[in-house]
Amino acid sequence: MRSYAIIGTGALGGFYGAKLQQAGSDVHFLVNSDYEHVKQFGLIIQSKDGDFRLPSVAAYNDSRQMPTCDVVIVCLKTTHNHLLPKILPDLLKPSSIVIVLQNGLGTEAEIARSLNPEQQIWGGLCFICSNKIGPGQIHHLDYGEIKLGAYAPNYQSVPVTLMMESISADFRRAGISVVLADNLLLARWQKLVWNIPYNGLSVVLNATTDRLMANPHTRALVERLMGEVQLAAAAYDCQIADEFIQTMLDYTVKMTPYRTSMKIDYDEGRPLEIAAMFGNPLAFAQAQGVDLPSIEMLYQQLQFLDRSPN
Repeated sequence: MRSYAIIGTGALGGFYGAKLQQAGSDVHFLVNSDYEHVKQFGLIIQSKDGDFRLPSVAAYNDSRQMPTCDVVIVCLKTTHNHLLPKILPDLLKPSSIVIVLQNGLGTEAEIARSLNPEQQIWGGLCFICSNKIGPGQIHHLDYGEIKLGAYAPNYQSVPVTLMMESISADFRRAGISVVLADNLLLARWQKLVWNIPYNGLSVVLNATTDRLMANPHTRALVERLMGEVQLAAAAYDCQIADEFIQTMLDYTVKMTPYRTSMKIDYDEGRPLEIAAMFGNPLAFAQAQGVDLPSIEMLYQQLQFLDRSPN
C-alpha cells in the first residue's frame, strides 16, 4: 500500500486526503490549529458527491512525529512555504514524490531549492470549489479535478511516466478525476486564467463568482484579465486557445456561487497569496518583455488591501 502525507489539512488537503483514506490508502495528516479536534473526532466531508465522516485519522501537529511517506502532498497556502524546508526532510525518502497542490506560478522551483536534486517534484492544479467551514470539517461544493505534471528546471516538458499513471490511479479509485500533463508550465498558465481574475476581483470588489459573471462590466474585466494571461503564456510558447477561455467562463457561470480562497483569506484577516498568484506571473511576463497593465493594476490594489486593516 502506498503511503501519503498531507501537509496542510484544509479545504484541499482535508478533502483529497480524506477521499484517499476512504478509498483505502494509508494517509497521514499534518494539522495545525485543528489538531486536537481532528485527533479526537476525525474529519467530516460534506460533498456534492456524497457526505462522509472519517472518525479516526492519523493526525499530527509535528512533522518530526510523522513517518516517511511514498507521496508527500503540499496543500499549504503559498504564504506558508517558508515552513517547508523544516517540514519536508522529516517526511521524505529518497524515492518519495512531492506533489505541490498550490495556486500560482514558480512554487515548484522554490520548493526544489530546499530538496535534493534527485527528489521528484510534481505540480498539481486543482479545479475545485471547496472550503473549510469548521474544525476538521470541509464543504466540497463543486468540481474536484486535478491536473498533474512533473516539474523539471525551467519548467521543461516531462513525458508522463508509469509512476504518474500509478499514483493517479490511487486518486481515481478515490473518486478524484486526474488529468496527466506533459507540460506543467502550460497547465500553470491555464489555471491562472481562472485564478487571476476571480481571486483578485473577488477581493477588490467584494464579490462572489456569480456576481462577477452577472454584471456585464465585471464580466468584461474578467475577460480582459484572462486575455492578458493568455498573452503572457504565449511568450513562453504556451498557447491557450480562445476556446479554453470560453470554457472557463462557461464553467464559472454554471458553478455554485463561490467565495474564492483569496476572498476567504481576506475576510479572515489572513495574508493573501499575492506573490505566487500575481507577482510571479508578472515577473515571468516582464522577463519576456510582455506588459500586463490590468493584472499589474489588480496586483497593486491587492498589495494595498493586504497591508491595510480589513
